[in-house]
Amino acid sequence: MNLPNELSTPALLQTLQLIAQPTKFLDNCAAKYGDMFTLRVLGLKSPPIVFFSHPQAINDCFSIPAKLLDFQKATHVFKPLFGENSIVLQNERSHNRQRQLLMPPFHGHNLKIYGKLILKITEDTTKDWAFGTKFSMQKVMPNITLEIILQVVFGISPGVRYQQLKTQLSSLLEDITKPWYSSLFFFPSLQKNLGVKSPWGNFIQRRKQIDKLIYTEIHERRWQNDETRTDILSLLMSARDENGEEMTNAELRDQLVSLLLLGYETTAAVLTWAFYLIHTHPNIQHRLIQELKSLNNTTNPEEITRLPYLNAVCQEILRIHPIALICTPRMLKDRVEIMGNKFSIGTVLVPCIYLAHRRDATYPEPQKFQPERFVQQKYSTYEYLPFGGGYRGCIGAAFSMYEMKLVLASLLTRFQLTLNNQRPVKPVRRGITIVPSGGVPMMVNNIR
Repeated sequence: MNLPNELSTPALLQTLQLIAQPTKFLDNCAAKYGDMFTLRVLGLKSPPIVFFSHPQAINDCFSIPAKLLDFQKATHVFKPLFGENSIVLQNERSHNRQRQLLMPPFHGHNLKIYGKLILKITEDTTKDWAFGTKFSMQKVMPNITLEIILQVVFGISPGVRYQQLKTQLSSLLEDITKPWYSSLFFFPSLQKNLGVKSPWGNFIQRRKQIDKLIYTEIHERRWQNDETRTDILSLLMSARDENGEEMTNAELRDQLVSLLLLGYETTAAVLTWAFYLIHTHPNIQHRLIQELKSLNNTTNPEEITRLPYLNAVCQEILRIHPIALICTPRMLKDRVEIMGNKFSIGTVLVPCIYLAHRRDATYPEPQKFQPERFVQQKYSTYEYLPFGGGYRGCIGAAFSMYEMKLVLASLLTRFQLTLNNQRPVKPVRRGITIVPSGGVPMMVNNIR
């Protein structure tokens, strides 16, 4: 089999480049090879990993029957963090079962219930801001999104366990954002428990402490059996599959941790980019503020999230800086064909969201922040896919967009903010996310 545009550099070097400077590495590959190229970035014995950004190739990838794909082998780097029951790691029937159980709490009427709580958390987190207050948006946003996950997803009220979980999670997640720490998950040979002072032993110990808190919460919740609760954990505990079976405690733990890791730092990163982009484009900022003012200070989440220009701004932010750079990798269990290219068993296929969103043919002047794109045109799900797509798309996509709109609206209507530093930023890795360099330092210039 002739692999398309395979890089000749050693697998280790490719892996390190992707870990250290992922967007620059992908940009360079796309500039040299175009819409399809082959990497070796899953460790020293990496299988061929083919990246696609052409809409037709992405369509072809999404159309491959699940029985021909293995998602566990292609996503093994997440297993120590997410747990073996995570939906991210499941194949076929198990994935379908979990998706059916997980989807309902993130859609429809449930979003309306969470809206007011999201607004309240945002307001409470920033209630001490006054004229002249200075802060780093990169530090503020994770505080807000972690509070939202703990209260809306976990359903834990402020108290001793809440504070313990918040402290433990934020500490571990902060370390995971460091390149040297995140490298542990890419290289299984480094995953040796040599005691709590060793890197992997330290991770195992911290994971045990977090798991103990989560399992204690689950056990108490089962004992209380309060059917009036509306948080996502409670809804998942009451959900039943087609055979009438509920999720086990281990399944609940793994789904909660997966939702936390996929929805905490990622949403915080996108919101940090949002405040940077909005405040470096005065015309867009003015138009957005005018639209928000048209609601006459309403705090109705449904009215806020239906605003068309706010929606376009969020869509454009997610185009330039999507929640994830790639869709879930897929390892082939049989031969398939993508845009005329035949691929054999063991090849990993990766629809690349980041590069798909930056194709000149799809988005003229793709580097420019232009929300009007989404006012004037509707893109296909193979051209615009900030949360992935197909049957492996992100289950929390609607919730994440809803949260993003409400946090933005809350802060932009209550405060007039300015950037402390007008220098251009560059994208840098922070764990599984890409954030603007410098942390986006801002100041409260006025209270609206």
